[in-house]
Amino acid sequence: MPETVDITIIGAGLVGASLACAIAQQDAEKKLRINLVDASNDLNEFSGESFDPRVVALTQASQHFLTELGVWGDIVTQRVCAYSQMHVWDGEGTGSIHFDSAEVASSHLGHIVENSVVLNALQRKLSAYSQIEFIRSASLLDVHRQESTTDIVLNQGECVVTRLLIGADGAQSRVRDLANFATREWNYGHKAIVTTAQTELPHQFTAWQRFMHTGPLAFLPLPDVNGKHFCSIVWSAEDSLADNLMAMNDDDFCRALEKAFEHRLGKVLHCAPRFIYPLRQRHAKDYMQPQIALVGDASHNLLPLACQGVNLGFLDAQVLAQEVSRAQQRSISLDDFSILRRYQRQRLGHNLSMMSAMEGFKQLFANRSLSANWLRNFGMSQLDSTSAIKKLIIQQAMGI
Repeated sequence: MPETVDITIIGAGLVGASLACAIAQQDAEKKLRINLVDASNDLNEFSGESFDPRVVALTQASQHFLTELGVWGDIVTQRVCAYSQMHVWDGEGTGSIHFDSAEVASSHLGHIVENSVVLNALQRKLSAYSQIEFIRSASLLDVHRQESTTDIVLNQGECVVTRLLIGADGAQSRVRDLANFATREWNYGHKAIVTTAQTELPHQFTAWQRFMHTGPLAFLPLPDVNGKHFCSIVWSAEDSLADNLMAMNDDDFCRALEKAFEHRLGKVLHCAPRFIYPLRQRHAKDYMQPQIALVGDASHNLLPLACQGVNLGFLDAQVLAQEVSRAQQRSISLDDFSILRRYQRQRLGHNLSMMSAMEGFKQLFANRSLSANWLRNFGMSQLDSTSAIKKLIIQQAMGI
């Protein structure tokens, strides 16, 4: 009979790795046994000569969380780019909004960081905790819930018995599917193209986003390299347009990109290889069942507006780790359903409101009617001139 562990986390991406670190860090007496299971077999490295095409826009709240975990110092020695301004405009009209960190007496709004930089820092930190066993090159095959534990079967033939199972395994979560979590989801008929672009002009430490009826286009600032200027690109577009963009040669794509961006940063001199993925919105109706919880994209999958989704995942990890620690301090068994109820109560409503706001943005900017166009442009102009409301929006976006 396999030995029982306290917690098994499926998925060692940004959210799963941060959750493992947070739980272990708060387990001062090192009483917990934690398994972290992931299909990959090594750190996700990108060379110093190329950027990871996947980036995250970390809020100050996420920065604080990563600082508490003891990994932010490692991250900033790698490649990060603080941005102090955000410029959003309507590609079908004249409305625009400009946000500046100076409006809230801060040096920056957030940081654009490559996924691999954050992930590698977290995975290096994992080795500092003796409570964590990292099981690599393993995927989940089956889940069997018992009275007070859950049996999980891995593809290596190994069976693990755990008191608490956590699915941090992303949008295509096996934990969610095998445990039959109900979800609400829909396909947008859009795809997102991601790449890294070298621009003629510097980005001015600004996150740029243009909304068009075909989908939003974001230019997110990256560090300069040898005097050259770079931005991470997230271009969401209707399926047919996205497919056409992917079929273009590099030069034609660069020309299409700079035109769609209205030449705000001059010419697009070069683009790295492009990657594309379909856009779906998905939300689990519950984040927990007895002995099982979902975090991050396993429970909520957002539209990629300025790469903000991981911030919600970090908040999930932070809250769930706190609830596990609270249970330990009160000698509450990890299979007690109250732990997960408290987690869901704090996170589900907040995540749902954020998803609703993102959906509202998409529908508003996708509408090409004259009344919608007037409403967008009038609203953006009014908002841009109302400093008190802008300040509240900035603080919300920063997570402060």
